[in-house]
Amino acid sequence: MKAIWEQHYYIWGQGLAVSTLVAAAPTAALLYLLAARRKPAWAAGLAGLGASLAVAVAGYGMPVKLSLSAAAYGGAFGLFPISWIVFWAIVLYNVTVVTGRFAALKESLGSMTLDLRLQAILIAFGLGAFLEGASGFGTPIAVAGAMMAGLGFSPFYAAALCLLANTAPVAFGAIGVPIVTLAGVTGLPLDKLSGAVGLLCAPIALILPGYLIATMGGVASAVEVWPALAVAGLSFASVQYLVSNFVSVQLTAILSAISALGALIALLRVWRPQTKALQASRSARARPGPFDRINSPPAPDATVYRRREALAGWMPYGLLVILVLLWGLKRVQSILDVATFRLPWPGLHNLILRMPPVLPAASPYPAVFTLNLLSAGGSSCMIAGILAALLLKMPLRDFAGVLRATARQLALPILTIAAVLAMAFVMNYSGATGTLGLACSRTGAAFPFFSPFLGWFGVLLTGSDTSSNALFGALQSITAGRLGVSRILIAAANSSGGVMGKMVSIQSIAVAAAATGLTVRQQSELLRFTLKHSLILVLLVGLEVVAIAYWFRIV
Repeated sequence: MKAIWEQHYYIWGQGLAVSTLVAAAPTAALLYLLAARRKPAWAAGLAGLGASLAVAVAGYGMPVKLSLSAAAYGGAFGLFPISWIVFWAIVLYNVTVVTGRFAALKESLGSMTLDLRLQAILIAFGLGAFLEGASGFGTPIAVAGAMMAGLGFSPFYAAALCLLANTAPVAFGAIGVPIVTLAGVTGLPLDKLSGAVGLLCAPIALILPGYLIATMGGVASAVEVWPALAVAGLSFASVQYLVSNFVSVQLTAILSAISALGALIALLRVWRPQTKALQASRSARARPGPFDRINSPPAPDATVYRRREALAGWMPYGLLVILVLLWGLKRVQSILDVATFRLPWPGLHNLILRMPPVLPAASPYPAVFTLNLLSAGGSSCMIAGILAALLLKMPLRDFAGVLRATARQLALPILTIAAVLAMAFVMNYSGATGTLGLACSRTGAAFPFFSPFLGWFGVLLTGSDTSSNALFGALQSITAGRLGVSRILIAAANSSGGVMGKMVSIQSIAVAAAATGLTVRQQSELLRFTLKHSLILVLLVGLEVVAIAYWFRIV
């Protein structure tokens, strides 16, 4: 029988303060190298991985074999399913570009509105939310970012807009997987958790379109398009609240996104924005803003719009939407799961015990790698890409060229994703994240305010609200019970606060950079830009949780 290693959460016999500083060192090193020293994301990720291994072995006394196995497990998860989705999403985009169909797609969107502010809401907020709800795991950032860059947004602003917009739907992403995971690790009712997360996220969704445009283009720019911002935010938030509380956690993000897109398209049939303030702000700026065009757009009457060409341009993404929806059906999943293999990770599965006070009792830490070759979200993207190439009559040689070019394009971003996930898994299995969680739980009566920050930190580390819920959900619930606060509310706060960390996770930055072609310097600038907005939004969630916990008591 193999020896089982027990986690402990205090390093070198020191107290929680010292242990927390040491446990946080790998993350601090990664962020310092990326944001302050402006090192490439892949280099920062590898440095963070090395630091996490050093802390695991020298600080926690984790056996070397276990730490290396945990790193390999995390790296494998970064490759599949995360990078698998990103790769095929970019292949799909590149197919539309090489075949010349993306020009028709841009033309059809331009015929709907020439205003880049409204295009940003349509694509980054509406379409991005739909893709998040349908598949998650980087798909909305990859697809929407690539589309916006192709539509004329600068790479930096395309990435920034998609990252900021990819918040409200994340808790219900991938057909509700984060909330389902949260219910599984806490033992709390799924419907109650869904409703509580909907209650916390709906106000953020309501203000998000306005926040997005005001942040990027100025308040005057947002005021000019306030009807569109109000319609998009109100339709999304109201449907999100109603569906999460009374219908289904699995359909929350998808139906919210469809309602926002439908309402905005209907509005654009009867209303067009004025652009006086936007034009004035353009003339006063030394450098172009996110909603400035390098070239003047064609006049609406000069736009050549052909329905057949437009349908051909949208067809690849229509295929993606249909396939993603099919992949979410249980009957289809049961068929696709014939090619699913669940592999206990060698040298790690159930060889570590998680200990109190992180869990109420000692429990083996599972490590099962799911190789779902057909049912993975990336496989639906793959089939969409292949079908699009066939229907667009793309020569096989050209399609092979797209695959090679995409592989070269994504080589370093995929290395970054694998390194960061390896680092996160080492911290999870060594006990470092447990130490950090205990530090946050020591805030006492102020814990409801800091609870979303714990979820935020989990997503920053892993890039996944699902992983953050799996990591900290039980700890949040246990701590809430000790403090006499609603366990459902605090568990929901972990997921709701976590989504605000999505825009600053290194995984998301890497995906956005790959989709839009950002330089190394721009990646550092992007992290610094999104960090302040991430903190503002998680602060708002913290205030919501405090208000509900101590004043309204409606959860």
